[in-house]
Amino acid sequence: MTFSASHPLIEVDGRPATEDGLRFRALDHYGHFTAMQVRDGRVRGLALHLARLDSATREMFGAGLDGERVRALLRHALGDVRDASARVHVQWPEGSADATVMVTVRPPADPVGGRPVTLMSVPYLRTAPHLKRLGDFGQAHYGRLAVRAGFDSALLTGDGGVVAEGAVANICFWDGTSLAWPDAPVLVGITMALLEAQLPGSGLSSVRREVTLAELPRFQAAFVTNARGIAAVSRVDSTEFPGEPGLLKTVTDLYEGVEGDRL
Repeated sequence: MTFSASHPLIEVDGRPATEDGLRFRALDHYGHFTAMQVRDGRVRGLALHLARLDSATREMFGAGLDGERVRALLRHALGDVRDASARVHVQWPEGSADATVMVTVRPPADPVGGRPVTLMSVPYLRTAPHLKRLGDFGQAHYGRLAVRAGFDSALLTGDGGVVAEGAVANICFWDGTSLAWPDAPVLVGITMALLEAQLPGSGLSSVRREVTLAELPRFQAAFVTNARGIAAVSRVDSTEFPGEPGLLKTVTDLYEGVEGDRL
């Protein structure tokens, strides 16, 4: 099997993608997806990925998506590949009796934990943020603007500078006593959900509460979470965080200690 980051393997409903099938997806952005890292044929939080796909399909199209079907399509697309970046895209062509499921396979992504990241705050919240949906212009637009301004990514905020989420990640802050996840309209990512479930037994307290840009100087550290893992945040706009290496190691170990589920 041959594929690369720029030329992924693409299957639609278990068959090689056709020009017509890809044309439909290029012109119709009404759909949703989930992204995962596959290691040794396993995926952390696989049940959460499947539940996300089923819930979003029900909300957007009025019918569910069978998890066993998704697992079979992932196994078929991966073949004998044990490590990969995989995405599952779901759309429902007009007049079709069922959803179409596209699976893309790329090389495994490098972990994000090596270098702290910087974020530029932007005045934008995603529409229907609880859905990991296709074609969000604002999310991509502000992410690109942040990179052009010298930052790694964008931090999405609402009225009054209320912090929501990163352009492609959740964010969490540490005040020296407890972890604070922004209580705002966000997509609860799989990595965030897995980490939150591990925190009660770790000795770290964790809350969801409103966080604003004005109070960021009060925090000692921050980190982002997504499918590629956990990375420290060194700066948001002009606010720099001193950092807490022990904290980052603890949360990273908690996440990496979650055993992956077999596809």
